[in-house]
Amino acid sequence: MKRLFVFVPVILLVLFLLNSFLLKEKEAGEKTTEGAKSGPVNIVFKSTDGGQTWQDISKGLPENLRDDSIQGKSFFANDKGLFLKVGSELYHSTANATPPFWTKETSTDENSSIAPGKSGILASNYWGVNLIQTNGTSVWSPMFDFSHEPRIRSFFETAGGTIFLGTNRGIFKTDNSGKTWKHVYDGAYVGHFAELNGVLVAIGMRKIIRSADNGENWALATGEGGVAFDVKQVRGGFAAITASTVSDTRTLRTSYDGGKTWQPIDAGDQDKVFADSIWRTWDDRLLLKFFPTSITQVAGNLLCTHPDGIFRSSDKGKTWKLLLPSVKDKGFILFGSGNVIYAIPSKGGC
Repeated sequence: MKRLFVFVPVILLVLFLLNSFLLKEKEAGEKTTEGAKSGPVNIVFKSTDGGQTWQDISKGLPENLRDDSIQGKSFFANDKGLFLKVGSELYHSTANATPPFWTKETSTDENSSIAPGKSGILASNYWGVNLIQTNGTSVWSPMFDFSHEPRIRSFFETAGGTIFLGTNRGIFKTDNSGKTWKHVYDGAYVGHFAELNGVLVAIGMRKIIRSADNGENWALATGEGGVAFDVKQVRGGFAAITASTVSDTRTLRTSYDGGKTWQPIDAGDQDKVFADSIWRTWDDRLLLKFFPTSITQVAGNLLCTHPDGIFRSSDKGKTWKLLLPSVKDKGFILFGSGNVIYAIPSKGGC
C-alpha cells in the first residue's frame, strides 16, 4: 500500500511535466506561425497580364500597416510605378520591383494628398498648401499658395501645363504656375478630371461637366437623372460610371464625341455588375451606398470595380469577367500604367 501511495504522486508529476512541455511546444508553434504571417498583406495588388493573375506586393510597406488604412488620394501610378503615401512617408514601387517591392522616398505633410504633375509629384492638403517634388530628387519646394480657398479636393495638370483645382466652390484655373487664379466653374465637390484632344471632362455637382476651351467655360454633358462617379480617358473617348435614381443601378457610360453625349453600355444580364442599392436620408437628400468606384483601360480592355471585385470587359462592356474577388468588405481602387494594373482595397474616403 505504501508503494502505491508513492507511485501515484510520481505519475501525477510526470503527467504535469509532460503537459507543461506540450503546452510550451504549442505556444512556440503558434508564435512561429504568427511570425510567418507577420507583415502587411492584402494592401496592394499588381497584375502584369491584363488582370488575369494578381500578385500581393504589400511586402516592404510598414509592418504595422492596417489593411484599411489606405484611402482616397494617397496613391497614384505613372510610368515610374506606383507611389503610395503612408502617414507622412512616401513609398515607391517600380513596375518590375521584386520583394520587398517598396522603397521609402521622402516625407510629406501627414494630412496631404498626392498627385502626379509634369515636373514631379504634387502634395496638397485639404486647406490649400501645395508642394512639388522635382523628378529625381527628394526635395520638396513651394509650388503655389492657395490658402485663400480651402477645401481642395482634386488637382489636375493638362498636357499643356494648365493647372486646375477642384474645390468645394468649383474649379479654379491657373496658366502661370499659380501666380494668378481664375474661378471658371461655380459648383460644389469637383473632382476626377480627364483630358483628350483638348477636351476636358470632370465630375461637378455629381454630374459630368465638359469644357472645349481649355477650361474657360464648363457645361453639363449628361442631362439624364442620377449622379456620376469616376471618369477616365479611354482609347478614342471617355468612360464614366453613373448611378440612376430611377432604376437604382450603376451603369458604365462611354462617349466617343468629345464628351458631348454619353451612351450606357447595354450589358444585358451583366448589368448586375454595376448594381448597387441607394436610399434617401430623413430630409430626402439622395445618397448612394458608398464603395470605391473605379474604372481604367489597359491594353484595350476595360476594368471596373464593384463590391464583388474587379471585372474586365474585352468587348467595350458587352460582357464582363470577374478577375479578382473583393477583400473582406472592401472595393478596389484601380490604376493602370502601360500594361501594369495596380489595385488597392479601400472602404473609400477622400
